[in-house]
Amino acid sequence: MAITSANQLELLQTAEAVAREKMIDPGLVVEAMEESLARAAKSRYGSEMDIRVNIDRKTGRAKFTRVRTVVEDEELENYQAEMTVEQAKQYLEDPKVGDTFVEEVPPVEMGRIAAQSAKQVILQKVREAERDRQYEEFKDRAGTIINGVVKREEYGNVIVDVGAGEGILRRNEKIGREAYRPNDRIRCYVKDVRREQRGPQIFLSRTEPQFMAELFKMEVPEIYDGIIEIKAVARDPGSRAKIAVISYDSSIDPVGACVGMRGSRVQAVVNELQGEKIDIIPWNEDQATFLVNALQPAEVSKVVIDEDAQRIEVVVPEEQLSLAIGRRGQNVRLASQLTALDIDIMTEAEDSERRQKEFEERTKLFMDTLDLDEFFAQLLVAEGFTTLEEVAYVELDELLVIDGVDEDTAGELQARARDVLEAQAAAALAKARELGVEDSLIEFEGLTPQMVQALAEDDVKSLEDFATCADWELAGGWTTVNGERVKDEGILEKFDVSLEEAQNMVMTARVMLGWVDPADLEPEVDETNGDDVEAEA
Repeated sequence: MAITSANQLELLQTAEAVAREKMIDPGLVVEAMEESLARAAKSRYGSEMDIRVNIDRKTGRAKFTRVRTVVEDEELENYQAEMTVEQAKQYLEDPKVGDTFVEEVPPVEMGRIAAQSAKQVILQKVREAERDRQYEEFKDRAGTIINGVVKREEYGNVIVDVGAGEGILRRNEKIGREAYRPNDRIRCYVKDVRREQRGPQIFLSRTEPQFMAELFKMEVPEIYDGIIEIKAVARDPGSRAKIAVISYDSSIDPVGACVGMRGSRVQAVVNELQGEKIDIIPWNEDQATFLVNALQPAEVSKVVIDEDAQRIEVVVPEEQLSLAIGRRGQNVRLASQLTALDIDIMTEAEDSERRQKEFEERTKLFMDTLDLDEFFAQLLVAEGFTTLEEVAYVELDELLVIDGVDEDTAGELQARARDVLEAQAAAALAKARELGVEDSLIEFEGLTPQMVQALAEDDVKSLEDFATCADWELAGGWTTVNGERVKDEGILEKFDVSLEEAQNMVMTARVMLGWVDPADLEPEVDETNGDDVEAEA
């Protein structure tokens, strides 16, 4: 194919037609043509030459040029595309490194092989442009609902035509035993859009909790307008779901608005989710109140929150236990997902038994260590004393409120408690030394002899060993494994050492050993506004 005046306009017409068909910029198609013509010219003039082609966007005329770049003498490698400053003087008046000399070369005739190669280049460029356009179109639609038509099913995965591309609804993203036939209309949640080698991949879902939230946004104008907000969603796809809502307008009931007149709004969502039962719950900032709402329809007697462990104990009447747990633990599981807390459910009888057991254990502790009779030990526990440290170091007035305790008795109690604590500390210190603990760790501020013994039993015997510990190794914590929260026991956790305290002690040890510069730990002042900016450690 020769580039003649007869077919110059054909180039532009072809570019326009391809761009219109693929819905891409005609300029991209022309650029692909320029690249393919340049490749064909290189096969004619030599692959080492820097041949460039420019197609006039109005006339379609293709201009072939050879470009040579001025380089340093020692950098000259390609004589066909580069030249030195000295060589360039015959073409340019005052050549400098980086200048280019451009000369026009005759157009080439494209043989059959060159034409085929040019066609492949154009097709490849067009495909890449089409993929980029699809990705740009769908990347911002992640997190929204999309309507499509089922094209086919492959190994349980449904391929959905979503207009300018294809989405995939994986087998595990379908609700229950949903089955689709070609040309069925389907509504899905765009879970993720990824740019991959074979084109943009659009991953769809019907089991994602946010799918239900988006459905409510479509059905409830107040949610769309921002008057009502969906704070949390938990789903057991195809079976049951819980959704927590809050209203920012005191005159609008969030639950009633989501249910709609005679349940019309919630029923529309239920129908789309294949009959999934939905509990709509009023959200509350108070965790205990929110949890009581989340466990509906079960009634709750008492809630005990452990904020450090992100754990909650819920006490329910005996007859409400099965209702609170739900079939196969469904109700409590959904409530746990909704509140992002681990929930332990127990009956009132079990709670009473547990409290009685704790009372007896503390009573026995005071009887054995302080040589008290049962009645007196029970009085101490009933007043809220739980440990020997509380008895030994509490203000004297707090002991005097106990019936039958005068100043002499209170002083005797505290003296006995301190003697026991000192004896325990001495025994722990002796055991730690027996295990080979170094003085550097024993003398470290903030560690009691009992703590040092616990560290030694875990093979932490020197200040260097202690400095290599992570804060969670000392204070304990929670990690999520396969979607379940798992407890990590800390070496010093039984001594009520917090994560922050553990972190401070470890950093102090590292500073003492010279591993960390104390200046790196100080906040630096931002000169522009005087705000403290945390320095990198």
